[in-house]
Amino acid sequence: MRTTTIGDVKVLLPDLEPDDLDTTTDLVNGLTEALVEGSAWRGSHLEDASIRSSMITGADLSESTWEAGSLYGCEITRTDFSGATLTGITIERCAITGSRFTGTRLTDVRLKDVLFDGCRFDYATLQRVAAAGSVAFTDCTLTNGAWSSCRLPRIALRSCDLAGLELDSCHLDGADLRGSRLHGLKTPLDNLRGVTLGEDQIPDLTYLTVAALDLTVRND
Repeated sequence: MRTTTIGDVKVLLPDLEPDDLDTTTDLVNGLTEALVEGSAWRGSHLEDASIRSSMITGADLSESTWEAGSLYGCEITRTDFSGATLTGITIERCAITGSRFTGTRLTDVRLKDVLFDGCRFDYATLQRVAAAGSVAFTDCTLTNGAWSSCRLPRIALRSCDLAGLELDSCHLDGADLRGSRLHGLKTPLDNLRGVTLGEDQIPDLTYLTVAALDLTVRND
């Protein structure tokens, strides 16, 4: 295992060696210590499947359905989850890089020691997603998504684009939003209670406040 630090968040991640893994393209019964490159699994249906200690690169899981089960100790790179539905799964000790979650639906998903780096979550729907440990999003596009009833305290959302993202009844207390684009974020101010911002984000926060309180700003 290796540790990476984003702001004040320390994330425990896997340290896998490709030479120690077995090459496979079979996903049906889950994966353990597998090396996957470029597999086409579009539209797959997984139920209570476990993927452990595996490296997945360039796979297509778009429009797939995954209910229950877990993703543990994995490195996932340039993989397409767009339009997928992930329900009731646990993601733990995983590094997910350069992957696409456009239009993906994540419901009742539990995250612990997870890094999303350079991923696209535009138009994604997160409902009752909870952080049970360290979670970081870095350089991610979260535009036009909808997050509701999520419990994500003390997560890092660093250098992400949040334009058009809608937050509803979300708990982000202690979250680090420094470097992220807040302009166009759609949220009641209560959802931002206790977050950490950079000084350069104050103008965006001011616009949010004006919109949230329905203030009239006049120059005369």
